[in-house]
Amino acid sequence: MPQRGYTIYLVGADRRPLLRDAYHTFLRVPWSASLGLIAAGYLVINLLFAAIYVATGGVAGARAGSFFDALTFSVQTLSTIGYGVEYPQSSSANTVMIVESVVSIIVIALATGLVFAKFSRASALVAFSSAAIVTVHDGKPTLMFRVGNRRGNTILDATVRVTASRRITTAEGDAFYKIYDVALVRDHQIGLKRGWTIMHVIDEASPLHGLDPAGAVECELELGISLSGIDDVSMQQVTVIHEYGDRDLQFGVRFADTLKPLPGGDLLLDQRNFDRTVPLPTRASVPA
Repeated sequence: MPQRGYTIYLVGADRRPLLRDAYHTFLRVPWSASLGLIAAGYLVINLLFAAIYVATGGVAGARAGSFFDALTFSVQTLSTIGYGVEYPQSSSANTVMIVESVVSIIVIALATGLVFAKFSRASALVAFSSAAIVTVHDGKPTLMFRVGNRRGNTILDATVRVTASRRITTAEGDAFYKIYDVALVRDHQIGLKRGWTIMHVIDEASPLHGLDPAGAVECELELGISLSGIDDVSMQQVTVIHEYGDRDLQFGVRFADTLKPLPGGDLLLDQRNFDRTVPLPTRASVPA
């Protein structure tokens, strides 16, 4: 995959995803957009019925030809407020009122269901270190990055999967982006709370074997990470995805310690060091 900062131009795709997949679109967009869509839909429906009431007439308490009065009657009907000042008194107005009442039941039920579905979705607030590093750990070149749960809950049975994408040249001479599974020292935790350092030993079988900073850029290395588990509050599965491009790799450094012992046996968890890296000691260097 190309390195970060690139633009992908898409041609030939279906240009009607919003209409064909409105439910998933509603769940994906921000809350402000979701509530705005509901409010806009509500307003449009009232405007349409107000125009019909103006055309048919027959609403007692409304001034003849007044669009505003017709709009207020539509709002009262659609929202089932019914102050009693305005009411239908002709057959045509009663017919329109019946249709609007049915529309009201459907619209309110749909809006309530959509809001509840969006509100009840479990989400994770997981932080990833700003960089993935290639360092020396226990005498072996090792890829590392950090993940941390930024909520006070626990993600039960947290599982991480990592893939590496590299551009290779096939036997036919074509450029091809090949995806490799990256074996981790540990790919699961009983419960993810504050922090977890993910490690991959770079041996001969590793897709990162022999790579230096220039080599990572040349092969357009990209790491894809997925983390999933069960939110212990909602008891729903949550999943987050993150990517590191070749420019996000740092070589020859290590992560600063976040856990420090205090006098008396207590421990200090310093989250200010979550992203911080420090140079490797001169005696420790990343083997080629």
